[in-house]
Amino acid sequence: MTTLAGYRSNRIVELMREPAQDRGPDWLQDSLQQAVLLELATLPPYLCALWSIRDEGGEVAEAIDRIVFDEMSHLGLAGNLLTTIGGTPRLAHASTAPAYPGPLPGGVRPGVVVSLSGLSKRSAELFSQIEEPDEPLARDVSPGTSIGAFYTAILDALRVHADVISGQRQLVRTMAAHGAGNDVVAITSLSAAEKAIGVIKEQGEGTAASPANPHPGAPGELAHFYVFREIYRGRKLVQVSQDPPRWDFAGDEVPMPDARPMAPVPPGGWGASGAVVPDSDAQERLDAVNHGYGRLLRHLEDAWKADDPVAARQLLGKAVVDMFGLKEPSQWLMDHPLPDGSGRTYGPEFRFVEAEEP
Repeated sequence: MTTLAGYRSNRIVELMREPAQDRGPDWLQDSLQQAVLLELATLPPYLCALWSIRDEGGEVAEAIDRIVFDEMSHLGLAGNLLTTIGGTPRLAHASTAPAYPGPLPGGVRPGVVVSLSGLSKRSAELFSQIEEPDEPLARDVSPGTSIGAFYTAILDALRVHADVISGQRQLVRTMAAHGAGNDVVAITSLSAAEKAIGVIKEQGEGTAASPANPHPGAPGELAHFYVFREIYRGRKLVQVSQDPPRWDFAGDEVPMPDARPMAPVPPGGWGASGAVVPDSDAQERLDAVNHGYGRLLRHLEDAWKADDPVAARQLLGKAVVDMFGLKEPSQWLMDHPLPDGSGRTYGPEFRFVEAEEP
């Protein structure tokens, strides 16, 4: 049975410390539950940044939009990796749902505090810290243990215990319009697991030979880490040397787009500290996002629990509708000024709500 370690635990750090010879089926279920939480954790901050951009057809907005769809696919693939070995993703629980601001789950990237705000240099820097490879091809950040290293450990264990791959309770959704690697596919074999983990790692980090996304939605698309570094640095990444191969942020300008001035959500959400008390209209939208987010997580979890493929597909469809329904109240909040005269605005909290909206 999958261990339900809390979101703020150091479970990934503990799992990575276990000797390779002890990484059996239970270790895999525990690790893939943490992988599901990692993929979920990136969606609210990336969505806040995306929805804050006023020019939705601009280059930066389109780049972040592609990343969001990649991350949705990664969440689906991570969940399928867990169910194919007999586990069940646990998402709709107060102890496992992300809480912002806060750390990444499992103790990954200690010191990185993930917050919700509009797009800015600061948020682009945060996002690149989340996606950072162990050895970036354009080194302008300090090294650290990567999410990719965790997935590599999972794949190594799957290769040893390939017999646990059953193909049960798999969610499938075609997302080809968003890129070559973005379909949520059934994991029925070791080769399918290897391909899925390759997509997750390479779309986020690139490869050892290139910063490009090997599974792009558009020609020339970079891996997530390098997209966020371009936004932060304000320059395109270009190859400046062939031998040895070297890249630098020395290309054309990447202007920061005009974004709604969403302030970082405080611990506990708006009004938790008493410093900012939302008016009734703002509270209505905050509740709408929080309840919608809770429904989304419940629908996803129930979809992976369903033995009937038709029921699973219907529940997945409901989760997708839930997610798109979060945009309108979120952008309303981003256009609603805080009462402190700062010129900044509210934004969604993405707080998990246990009970359904009355």
